[in-house]
Amino acid sequence: MTTDRTFHRTLPPQQLLSPRWTLLRSQHISPTDNSTAGTSTVDSNATFTPTESLYSTGRTNAPNTTEVPTTGFTTKPAAEHLTEEPDEAADKKVSSKEAEEEEGPLEFARRSSRSVKVAKKTKTLLKKPKVLHKKPKVKTEAAKKAKPRVKQRVSHNNIQLLSLSECPPLGLESLRVKDVQLRASSFKRRGLGPHRGRLNIQSGIQDGDIYDGAWCTQHRDRDQWLEVDALRPTRFTGVILQGRSSIWSWDIVYTYKVQFSNDTLVWKPCMNGTEEAVFEGNQDSETPVLALFNTSTVARYIRINPQSWYENGTDGAICLRAEVLGCTLPDPNNIYAWQTEPTESRDKLDFRHHNYKEMRKLMKSVNEACPDITRIYSIGKSHKGHKMYVMEISDNPGKHELGEPEFRYVAGMHGNEALGRELLLNLMEYMCQEYKRGDQRIVRLVKETRIHLLPSMNPDGYEMAFKKGSELAGWALGRYSYEGIDMNHNFADLNSVMWNAIELETDKSKLINHYFPIPEQYTSEEAFVASETRAVINWMQNIPFVLSANFHGGELVVTYPYDMTRDWAPHEHTPTADESFFRWLATVYASTNQVMSNPDRRPCHNKDFLRYNNIINGADWHTVPGSMNDFSYLHTNCFEVTVELSCDKFPHASELPIEWENNRESLLVYMEQVHRGIKGVVRDKDTEAGIADAIIKVDDIDHHIRSVADGDYWRLLNPGEYQVTASAEGYYPSTRTCQVMYDHYPTLCDFRLTKTPKQRLKEILAKGGKIPKDLQLRLRQLRLRKLRATTKAINQRRAAAARRARRV
Repeated sequence: MTTDRTFHRTLPPQQLLSPRWTLLRSQHISPTDNSTAGTSTVDSNATFTPTESLYSTGRTNAPNTTEVPTTGFTTKPAAEHLTEEPDEAADKKVSSKEAEEEEGPLEFARRSSRSVKVAKKTKTLLKKPKVLHKKPKVKTEAAKKAKPRVKQRVSHNNIQLLSLSECPPLGLESLRVKDVQLRASSFKRRGLGPHRGRLNIQSGIQDGDIYDGAWCTQHRDRDQWLEVDALRPTRFTGVILQGRSSIWSWDIVYTYKVQFSNDTLVWKPCMNGTEEAVFEGNQDSETPVLALFNTSTVARYIRINPQSWYENGTDGAICLRAEVLGCTLPDPNNIYAWQTEPTESRDKLDFRHHNYKEMRKLMKSVNEACPDITRIYSIGKSHKGHKMYVMEISDNPGKHELGEPEFRYVAGMHGNEALGRELLLNLMEYMCQEYKRGDQRIVRLVKETRIHLLPSMNPDGYEMAFKKGSELAGWALGRYSYEGIDMNHNFADLNSVMWNAIELETDKSKLINHYFPIPEQYTSEEAFVASETRAVINWMQNIPFVLSANFHGGELVVTYPYDMTRDWAPHEHTPTADESFFRWLATVYASTNQVMSNPDRRPCHNKDFLRYNNIINGADWHTVPGSMNDFSYLHTNCFEVTVELSCDKFPHASELPIEWENNRESLLVYMEQVHRGIKGVVRDKDTEAGIADAIIKVDDIDHHIRSVADGDYWRLLNPGEYQVTASAEGYYPSTRTCQVMYDHYPTLCDFRLTKTPKQRLKEILAKGGKIPKDLQLRLRQLRLRKLRATTKAINQRRAAAARRARRV
């Protein structure tokens, strides 16, 4: 191991107690002034730009150096030395509940208490900001075997929160850090290499050689390390650690050290006073644990060096998943703007994570900015009483217009998958702004479509994840409803109803293929159905949606129905009758998404969806009984897909602008697909009144839809020529040929149906009217026709009986 633990450097007192930095820390303000590039010390603006001597020629640190030069690393003051002015502290006194509701917690606000060891005498440290130096104690053999104690001390919790808000994750979890930037001292096999040491990475069920759940060392000693190359000078402030993702193995790191370098030759340890800091790791494999450095350090490379781990006899291994917190600094060698990856969006939107109250404020502000085209309404309440708000965007909010399709986006079914929520909030803002600017694309969408945006289907789960913070919520916290229900499996299983009917029914003409009724036991109050799920089902039944997408996170892929396999196999391709159009819908979103469409992107976890062009049949990925996609297709007219938006379920707020850029075009072009296919109105030929619940059948596609209250309908279809039949109870069916073109507007295909004489008679008799002569004649003809048919059948039976008698 190349680490030399004797390296140490102390900062001058004037840097440690910079008045400007103390004030910024005490006021919870992150320094943002970047106008002092080129300074040689940690200046009062705390921009931490690289010094000229950071990579100066002729001053390379040799491996045998006994002291680190003062220009080798730029550090920040130790946490113990940060004080708060009494008057300023008094001005900031607000209740924790009020602060949480108004602004929400800072990024990473909640963390494990094991991340650092807080000094017992906090008040004393605040009054006398001195570094405490203690003589090392001689440990007994028993003590050596025990879990090492963390030596890092932090005197004020708010200081820790501020450090986190200043520097975001480098991007191990979000894959902004590429595989080539990760190195390790050793690894067991390719599937446990350093490229797998990413926070929240998930392994396959079989713990395969390619996609495993952590970085695991080949050797078990204290000289093992995982190295991250930030590619440029970076101010490192902390590390988040996690154990191995596996259903077969239990591997965690209890304690670890951290080192820094500019050239990978000379390494400086992270210090805690005069001692090398030892940070506390994990007690389980899933809970992320945060450790903050007493002094932030500017360098290019950082190493995580495990010191103790769960050994489990000879079977234990040193395994970890990690995220590194750090602020990248301006690179003096990067003089061209195009060499820098974009980190912002050109759209001026509210890019941050919004808790429940902040979400309501943003939606209200959009409604106030665009009152003529927006409306906010609630479809119900969550288990804890949070209202499920929907933003409607239309040129006539609150009203279904004849011939105008209804579209919906749903996000936050899993509360900890937060990106979809923020994208829909950004979409509201964007459409309002662009409509006011006169953007013709947005104006056309608003005038021709009634759009419904539900940003949070599981507000209770989101609040749990939000309070933990983007990187500390883990993989599952907030996924379920407050009652512990996974709403992605909570809709009525109509697939089984359909397949059972197909197996049992001998007369195929009696089979239905749409509008399957909800089983009676599902609708009872005792059924284990989330209140949020019931609210969404009522919403689906009240509004005639045509097209929808629901947003998830943790992968990069678009899935389409069916989501459930017919024989309950773990995964098997299970297509619908509209397979070709569903593939088109999924392709539309995936091909316009900037990350999904990147051929060089890395798989997120344990499946490479690039081989499938980033789309897949849901059941072919993994079977999901009771999904919203399948329910929507089988119980309503609506076609729906699931979009997995990112590898990181809960991206840091700093990543939201670029995520918006990645998805903006996809969000718009997918909405435009609601106008593909045919549409029309089914009317009564005599009265011109719209006919509700008329069945629209397309030849060769075994899935029908129905007209809505005013008789209008929409049938999503790929380009081609179709024989379309409209039928309704009490009417003669009507068939016509409809041609679907490649244009971005639907083909009009209206129907006028003629009542049957029986239906006309029913209506006349119900009104107490007199039967007209033409209807009397028509009824007489029908009776004669029926009599002739009956007589013919009787005669045929008699003739057959006579023939049998003669043979006897």
